[in-house]
Amino acid sequence: MIITAIAGVVILLFYFIPRSPFDRIGEVFQNWVIIVAAFAIILGVGSLVKVNGEKISRLSQGWGYSVVLLVGLFTTALIGIIGGIEEGSAFDFIFKYFFTPMGSTMFSLLAFFIASAAFRAFRAKTFEAGLLLASAFLVMLGRVPIGDYIWHKFPEIASWIMDFPNTAGQRAIMIGASLGVVSTSIKFLLGIDKSYLGGE
Repeated sequence: MIITAIAGVVILLFYFIPRSPFDRIGEVFQNWVIIVAAFAIILGVGSLVKVNGEKISRLSQGWGYSVVLLVGLFTTALIGIIGGIEEGSAFDFIFKYFFTPMGSTMFSLLAFFIASAAFRAFRAKTFEAGLLLASAFLVMLGRVPIGDYIWHKFPEIASWIMDFPNTAGQRAIMIGASLGVVSTSIKFLLGIDKSYLGGE
């Protein structure tokens, strides 16, 4: 708890007081974060290998996917370590023509789940739900070409909704989340919240 409090206070002073005596130690702490993150990646890869290795050894349902995952993981890592990751390398080829299309596929599948959730959520049972439904309808109409053909003002309305009410809502959410982070951090620094130590 003392280590957490000291590290937290030093980092706060490092960020908020320019050219202070804490500059040097703050930079050292930042380097430590990079080192810890590197070990966390190694731990994550070890956990991934352990879980999928057990699945393969037991021939559990979907063990073939675990084989593909591990082969892809080690192949990509070896190619990146041996051949480098610069543009035009084999690693870059894998990233552009395997990883990026698979990521796009996942996002395109998510679009159907989002549409299904929106259909369930956009039931105008209350006034607020009605406003949400109307604004979503206007934004969707303004973002597709057919909306412009129906009425040339739909794109302008959609842009206004996105620029003003939507931005205000996003900022309110960010401010709320930031206040939550600040309050949680203060509880950690003062030793009120000990959940990061494990146990109860």
